[in-house]
Order: sequence, then C-alpha cells, then structure tokens
Amino acid sequence: QVQLVESGGGLVQAGDSLRLSCAASRRAFSWYNMGWFRQAPGKEREFVAGISATGGSTSYADSVKGRFTIARDYAKNTIDLQMNSLKPEDTADYYCAAAGSTWSDVRYWGQGTQVTVSS
Repeated sequence: QVQLVESGGGLVQAGDSLRLSCAASRRAFSWYNMGWFRQAPGKEREFVAGISATGGSTSYADSVKGRFTIARDYAKNTIDLQMNSLKPEDTADYYCAAAGSTWSDVRYWGQGTQVTVSS
C-alpha cells in the first residue's frame, strides 16, 4: 500500500520561505521517482519539482528554478520541498506524487496541502 501524506502548507508573505514535506510509505520512497505538483484555482495541475528514485537527479519547472529545492530525507522517508523567495503566483494546492519513468506517469497522489502567498 502506497501512502503519501503532505504537510507544511500555510499562509506566508511574498519573499518568505516555506518547507513542504511528504511522508511516504517505504515502498513509495524506495521504488518511485518522487515529485511535487501544484494546482492553482482555475488552472491545470503542473509539475513543480522531481527527484529520482535513487536521489541522483532532480528536475524543476522553469518557474521555480533557483528558488525551490527538492530533496529526499532517508532517515525520515520524506520528500521535502524547500521553497524560498515565494511569490503570489506560487499560490496553489501542492501535491506529492509517486511516478514511473516520466512525470506524466504518476501512479499515486497525496491529498494535497495549500500554500497561499500574499503580496
């Protein structure tokens, strides 16, 4: 059974930082490429950041490069997303995902956590 549980969302001001965490079952953490997606009101869900199953490679959406960092915490079995220099356009529901070989092949989703950035 794969379980993904997000935490860490909240309301912050532009320029602030926030750290999201995704607690993953051992199977998800070890077998899958793990990523973060987001969905703003009235928009489609989009890829934000991803990390390979081995942790050896990461990828980011252009809109967050240089501001967001994804990492695996092997001691806690979590996938963390450090978000710095937040902008109002980062406001969205953020979802943790376990994916196959590509980010379009998401196998499991978390329930989501809300991030609101005020200007």
